[in-house]
Amino acid sequence: MTTAIVDKNAKFLVKGAKPLHGNIRISGAKNAASKLIIASLLTDEPVHITNCPISIGEIRVTRKIIESLGANFKKFSDNEVIVQTKKIHDISFSASLGLINRIGVLTAGPLLLRSGEAKIPKPGGDQIGARPINFHLDALIKLGTTVKEHKDFYLLKAKRLIGTDITLPFPSVGATENIIITASLAIGKTTIHNAAIEPEIMDLIMLLQKMGAVIDVKTDRTIVITGVEKLHGAEHKVIPDRLEAASFACAAIASKGDITIHDARHADMITFLNTIRLIGAEYEVLKDGIRFYYKGELKPISIETDVHPGFMTDWQPPMTILLTQANGISTLHETVYENRFGYIKELNKMGAAIELTNDCLGSPCRFNGTNYYHSAVIKGKTPLRSAEINVPDIRAGFSYLVAAILAKGETLVHGIHYIDRGYENIDQKMRKLGVKIKRV
Repeated sequence: MTTAIVDKNAKFLVKGAKPLHGNIRISGAKNAASKLIIASLLTDEPVHITNCPISIGEIRVTRKIIESLGANFKKFSDNEVIVQTKKIHDISFSASLGLINRIGVLTAGPLLLRSGEAKIPKPGGDQIGARPINFHLDALIKLGTTVKEHKDFYLLKAKRLIGTDITLPFPSVGATENIIITASLAIGKTTIHNAAIEPEIMDLIMLLQKMGAVIDVKTDRTIVITGVEKLHGAEHKVIPDRLEAASFACAAIASKGDITIHDARHADMITFLNTIRLIGAEYEVLKDGIRFYYKGELKPISIETDVHPGFMTDWQPPMTILLTQANGISTLHETVYENRFGYIKELNKMGAAIELTNDCLGSPCRFNGTNYYHSAVIKGKTPLRSAEINVPDIRAGFSYLVAAILAKGETLVHGIHYIDRGYENIDQKMRKLGVKIKRV
């Protein structure tokens, strides 16, 4: 990876048609690490974070954002950092950083709590759906924030933030995280109804508890945060990336391989593991990870994505590639993002036989009756051929690499800055498993 945050000219050249074998250790979860770094802004004391995938684009952008606000980001190794923000020096950060991903909106709470105002650029991120931040803004308004929308940014102000009851229309991960971070230092009690409960959110809660927060997670998607006067420094280890683990698992099985993924956690992958077994592949839970292997002919299946503990939306793209190798017709119903099948056209160019529909191929979801093509019919088994393809987002990028591994010949993958945003040392890990891959 280059020293620039984003190298849009980087490409991968992959020579495919070889099973994956060997073992790798997955990185800390980017979807947890970036939020832990933002949470460090809540205190003027040092926050020590280990197992942090510092080199990936997502964390590098997060680092640039918090440093522009006044944080000191001290790197001790490839995966260890201490963040300390003695004072907030600015209430805004570069709009160009806000366009790369959506992490910047989570700085609103710390800035409001420590400075009384925040200037948040309108966010960018993966092209997988509209992903509006109205849930975030509505929650901040309920906590006592005034919001003024400008052409390219939102200006937020609050003299003080007061706990309240907030019901989310959908269990949004980002909105849940924003409320938890902000309510930790708000006055009184905040209750989130219909909250997201992803493992990465639990990881955020555990760090905040170490910092002195009082947060109670109920069994009915309710999270109660009792505000405290001050938070202090703490040390925390980022959970392993279950999305990376699932992506490599799909690659191994699709290629008829056998790999061991160290640090993959059984508890975080229960739904995924059930799916792997139902399609005719197999796994073995080990002391330090999970082994995934091809056992024989793969069977078609119907899958619906959902919020945790359901089948995660980020598992959908690599699973789609795997299902192209199943013997029969599979269906995949995306219920979280309305436009997450933008990568299908390139896969069909490689020989996949995937059709999209705006019907709900499963239980009616919130996109029922719309024009969003949020279901896929995957006809297998189809051989894949090499091609020149362009990556639209992080998880689709990995799925393209899986497709390239399966394809005969050499595949040139453009837009790998999306992959570098979410996967640490991806080419090195793939080479460990026998993949012929190089940056060009």
